[in-house]
Amino acid sequence: MKQGAIFDMDGLLFDTELVYNKEWYAIADKYNLPIDPHMLDALRGTNGERMHAIVNAYWPKADAPRLCDELFRNAQRSLSHKVPMKQGVVELLEYLKGNSVKLAVASSAPIQLIKNNLCLAGIASYFDVVVSGEQVTHGKPAPDIFLLAAKQLGLSAEDCYVFEDGIHGVHAGLNAGCSTIMVPDLIPPTADLQNRCTGIYDNLSDVLKALQAKAC
Repeated sequence: MKQGAIFDMDGLLFDTELVYNKEWYAIADKYNLPIDPHMLDALRGTNGERMHAIVNAYWPKADAPRLCDELFRNAQRSLSHKVPMKQGVVELLEYLKGNSVKLAVASSAPIQLIKNNLCLAGIASYFDVVVSGEQVTHGKPAPDIFLLAAKQLGLSAEDCYVFEDGIHGVHAGLNAGCSTIMVPDLIPPTADLQNRCTGIYDNLSDVLKALQAKAC
């Protein structure tokens, strides 16, 4: 078993990707902008300049930084009372902690949103490190966020699992050199990722079973 485990947040720990979709539709309606489902897929797991570039690719005249800030504010408000947790989260965290694995969250979301969600769900105490896309120059699929999380855990990337649901995040984990496990949420894995991932599982309960069986 690896010495560290780095978790994405949205779509992996929490069933929140549809919240972001809803908020993007609301922004499009508010500013009379055309919405394309491919845009939502492209935006998933991104932040910063990459996120802004995708927004402007679909909405060339939009103030992308302002709209992205508005999105995260609206999402934080929508999630201010309850954060829906994915199947198997607590059981997996308990197992890893019980085996002295150091834990981190590395999410593209703003740091305050990450901390609020973890606290609201009652799982903040499991994590030794929390890293936001705000803290790195290059967002996913660049490896920066996972390399930073591993460094803050005091480990090499090769000594860490990365658990991800999204295509950009999985590529980031692989690019970092981590043992990358995909738990798909809204987008299925590509054929390339099926060959490159350490494992692909339907949910975190199945990940736990695989770890217990030493299958990953």
